[in-house]
Amino acid sequence: MSVLSLRNPATGEVFGSVTEASPAEVDAAVAKARRAFAAWSATSLAERLRYLASLRHYLVEHGEELAQKISQATGKVTLEAYMTEIFVTADTIRFYEKHAQQMLSPQPVPTPLVLWPKKSYIHYKPMGVVAVISPWNYPFQLAIIPMLSALVAGNTVILKPSEVTPSTGLLIEELFEIVGLPEDVVTVLHGGREVGSRLVSARPDKIFFTGSVATGKKIMAAAAEHLIPVELELGGKDPMIVFHDAHLERAANGAVWGAFTNSGQVCMSVERLYVHERVYSEFLRLVTEKTKALRQGFPEQAEVGSMTSPQQIGIVRAHIDDALAAGATAVTGGAIQTDSMFLAPTILTGVTPEMKIMREETFGPVLPIVTFSDEAEVIRLVNESPYGLNASVWSADKAKAQRVAEKLLSGNVCINDVIISYANPHLPFGGVKDSGIGRYRGPVGLQAFTHSISIIHDPGSKKREFNWYPYTPDQQLMFSGLTHLLYGKRPKWNLPTLKAIWRELKRLR
Repeated sequence: MSVLSLRNPATGEVFGSVTEASPAEVDAAVAKARRAFAAWSATSLAERLRYLASLRHYLVEHGEELAQKISQATGKVTLEAYMTEIFVTADTIRFYEKHAQQMLSPQPVPTPLVLWPKKSYIHYKPMGVVAVISPWNYPFQLAIIPMLSALVAGNTVILKPSEVTPSTGLLIEELFEIVGLPEDVVTVLHGGREVGSRLVSARPDKIFFTGSVATGKKIMAAAAEHLIPVELELGGKDPMIVFHDAHLERAANGAVWGAFTNSGQVCMSVERLYVHERVYSEFLRLVTEKTKALRQGFPEQAEVGSMTSPQQIGIVRAHIDDALAAGATAVTGGAIQTDSMFLAPTILTGVTPEMKIMREETFGPVLPIVTFSDEAEVIRLVNESPYGLNASVWSADKAKAQRVAEKLLSGNVCINDVIISYANPHLPFGGVKDSGIGRYRGPVGLQAFTHSISIIHDPGSKKREFNWYPYTPDQQLMFSGLTHLLYGKRPKWNLPTLKAIWRELKRLR
């Protein structure tokens, strides 16, 4: 078994280590979680929510301390860690406390008149053991929120946190111990891709993965061998569209934050900025001015922290170099020190659609800007991407903004705002195309961690049904008459049909 170092990417400090789980430990963890499922799924929803409330209280009381630990693991500034990891998690817990009962209660649905006196409803049943494989960019909330969703729904959970930020996995493990969750309801398995692969092959009842497209495809292929349901939250190349009638000051502020928050290591980062040609010069001036004013450092008194993954720096460098070599211009930034985890926020102009910076996910503090001339052109440019996670449309014209938003091939769209889709727990979140499969958050997201069982209930007082054996000519006449009555242009009623219906009614008694 290998050992993972706990390293602060911003300072290089090594502050501990953790041993990777062995294949036997992975298998044993899944077996224990499966045994714990029986009791946990039988625990009342109210009791499960009490554990979440205890966690929320702890987050509130110790939020600043926890944010500092997350900063230490990721290199992000402490305020960002607090806002995007602690606050969002507490808000999600509160959402479940208020609404989970309604979302998981049996849902009555209409039953057609021809099926009277039957009643129909949907029952939401826990799935079993849910494997959550989480990323390093938001290692706390992108692990714990799907975990909480699975737990509220009555499942047990195995978490495999990213090997890039293992200390956050230890932190999550500690939190669930503090709130006194029953044994084996939550297990954290530390390690890299081998541990993740073993977890998938251990056949959990659902897999929730957040990470790269390439890894997501491998997980889906492996899960398909055993028809394990998967939910994939993958990459993005998110566009921002600024029309000439937008509030330019607001749009510029949104672009700078949307591109550089968390050093651009956000699946919903603004990675393609399309500006109407009429306001391009003024908009470029504004975003350049605001970008140059950003402070970079760690862990406080700054807006932009360090990168988290050394491997990601190589990808960002390759994208910038490719663009500059093909004729793009770095208005700000552009230079990358090979010995530093801090990348200067970079604005690129003169970019073209075939450059890597416009086609592939960069996942770093880089903002490429291009112009467009009309609505149809920008919709076509945006939709050409293989990704479709989030997008934003900026315009004072409400009708136009809504029209464009609804034409974009994207799982989530913001109007006159950026990235904020995820912050509303009532909304489902997920992507289309290469950005993923499935939705979480919102009612659909919680129910996605259950089997939706459709139940139809007959009083059971009649000895048979219209459609049961033995088949008779009367049944043919009756169904023909009903078909014309319910779905045709005019009823087809005659004396033989009415007599046939009467005889069939008598047979039901």
